[in-house]
Amino acid sequence: MSERATPRWLDVLWLIFVGGLALIPPIAEIHKQLILLIIGITQLLENRFVRLAGKPGPGIVVLIKIVLATVLINHTGDPAAINSDYYPIYYLPVMTAAMYFGPLATLLWTLAASLAYSSYLYQASQHFTITANSISELLMRVLFFFFVAMTVNRFVVQYRMQVRRYQVLSETLSEANRSLKLAQEEARRAERLAALGQLSAGLAHEIRNPLGVIKGSAEILTQKLDAASPLAKELAGYIYTEVNRVSALVGRFLDFARPSQLDLAASDITSVVERSLKAVSGQGACANVKVERNFAPGLPKVMLDHDLCEQVFTNLLMNACEAMGEKGGELKISIQGAEEENSTGVLIEIQDSGPGVPPELKEQIFNPFMTTKKSGVGLGLAIVSKIVDAHGGSVKLISQPQHGACFRVYFPGSQEGEVRAQ
Repeated sequence: MSERATPRWLDVLWLIFVGGLALIPPIAEIHKQLILLIIGITQLLENRFVRLAGKPGPGIVVLIKIVLATVLINHTGDPAAINSDYYPIYYLPVMTAAMYFGPLATLLWTLAASLAYSSYLYQASQHFTITANSISELLMRVLFFFFVAMTVNRFVVQYRMQVRRYQVLSETLSEANRSLKLAQEEARRAERLAALGQLSAGLAHEIRNPLGVIKGSAEILTQKLDAASPLAKELAGYIYTEVNRVSALVGRFLDFARPSQLDLAASDITSVVERSLKAVSGQGACANVKVERNFAPGLPKVMLDHDLCEQVFTNLLMNACEAMGEKGGELKISIQGAEEENSTGVLIEIQDSGPGVPPELKEQIFNPFMTTKKSGVGLGLAIVSKIVDAHGGSVKLISQPQHGACFRVYFPGSQEGEVRAQ
C-alpha cells in the first residue's frame, strides 16, 4: 500500500463529473444531491485525510466510498435500488482500492463493493420476479467491477515498479556522482601532494649536505676543545646531537618521499620477522617484554624486498615495544596463511598489551606526520604503509582502548604474479 498522488486539476475534474451527476434527473431529490456533495468533499479531502489517519487511512476511505455508493443507489432506485442507473458509482471505491492496495487487497475490497451492491437483490425480489437474465446482468455488472479493479491495479503496480526503478537509478547516479566528485578532489589533492613531495624531497636532499658539514665541524670542534672550555664543549655536543637528530629526520623523510625500488625475491617471511625482532631487542626496546610466537608451518613463499620488509617489521615491533613502556608487557607475533581478495598469501599479526590507539586516530594513524608519541615525527607507519602497498599487500590497525593495538600485515604469495613498484 502507498499514498496515492492526485493532481489538483484531477480533483477539479472529479467535481465537474459529480456536478454533472447532480444535474441529471431527478434534480429535486435532496438525498441524491446531498450524497453527491459528500462524495465530492470526500474526494477533495481524501489525500489530507489519508495522511492524517496514517496506515488505516486508505481502508477507511474505500469503506466510506462503498457506504456512500450504497446509499446513493438506494435513493435513486425505484422501486428496487439494484435497478438504479447510478450503479457505476461503485467503480469509485473499486478504483480507489486499486490505486492504494496490491492485487489481493484490491480483490477483497472489490468483493466487498460487489456484496454491498448485491445486497439489494433481496429487495428486488420483493417487487420483481428474478429471472436468469436478471442474474446474468447482475453477474456481468459485478464482473466488470473486478475487471476494472484489476486493470487499474495492474497499471498502478507497474507504475510503482517503474517509479521504484527510477528512484534506485537516481540514487545510484547520485552516489556515482558523489564518488566521482570525491575522486576528482582526491586526484587534485594527490597532484598537489605530489608536487609538494617533489619540492620537499629536493629541499630535504639539499639540507642534508650542509647538515653533514655542521655535523663534521661540531665533531672536530668537540675534539679540539679541552677541559678549559667546558661550556663550549657542552654546546658543541648539543650541536652534534641535534644535527644527528635532524639528519635522521631528513633521512626518514627521504625514505618516505622517494619511489620504492623493489628488489624482489621469493622469501620466507618468518626469517624476516625474526631478524627484525632481533634488531629491536638489540636496541633494548623490548627489555621487559614477553614475546609469544605463533608461526604456522608450511607457509607459502612471499615476493619480498628483504631490506624494506625488515624495515616494516622493525618499525611495527619498535612501536609495539615503546607503546608498552618501561613496565613492559606481552608481545604476540602470529604468522598464518590467509586469503584476501581471492589471493592466497601470508598474514602477520603484531599485537601488544599497551594502551591502544584512540578511536578518533585509527583512520589517521597511517598518514604522514601523524603520531601519538611525544618525540615521534609520524613517518614510521606512513613508510610501513607505503612499502606494504608497493608489495601489493595491505596493513590494517585493530585497536581497542586499554586493550592494546594489533597490526595486521598481509602479503600475497609468490605465485600470485607480478608485484607492482611505486
